[in-house]
Amino acid sequence: MGLRDDVAKVLISESEIQARVAELGREINAAYTDDDRLLLVCVLKGAFMFLADLVRHLDIRHEIDFMEISSYGSGTTSSGVVRILLDLAQSIEGRHVLIVEDIIDSGRTLDYITRNFYTRGPASVRVCTLLSKPSRREIAVPLDFVGFEIPDEFVLGYGLDFAEEYRNLPFIGVLKEEIYAE
Repeated sequence: MGLRDDVAKVLISESEIQARVAELGREINAAYTDDDRLLLVCVLKGAFMFLADLVRHLDIRHEIDFMEISSYGSGTTSSGVVRILLDLAQSIEGRHVLIVEDIIDSGRTLDYITRNFYTRGPASVRVCTLLSKPSRREIAVPLDFVGFEIPDEFVLGYGLDFAEEYRNLPFIGVLKEEIYAE
């Protein structure tokens, strides 16, 4: 039994992901210039694969920083309590910041991050997410670059996990219910 056996269906194929990531790169290149001093903030752990592929399509000067946020614990839905586990290594004052997320679900985590960032005096804050799950949104959050809108299913792969596993799958899949219902 491999990890793929736990996947009920492939929601977004590897080739669809790669094509859309390239498009997002072009959209970001068009939105910023070298003079913007762009800082990409990768929200760990889920967005690391997306970030790695995305930056390969950026032609503009940029820097990268990382932030780790916890709102899930080991469950399949957000606990609603957001904690910063790893904060940025550098100041964002006066910087154009692009938050790179794997998935926007309830919007609580992103709302927390953006409110926190605005207290630090950035020139701008925008959001790029691979996945958006609008049916689960509890807080309206602005999304500037969206890879895919998806239905309310428990997804994993391409950096997204269940209990810290499945991140290595090259596609976005739906986890079999019996796996997370145990």
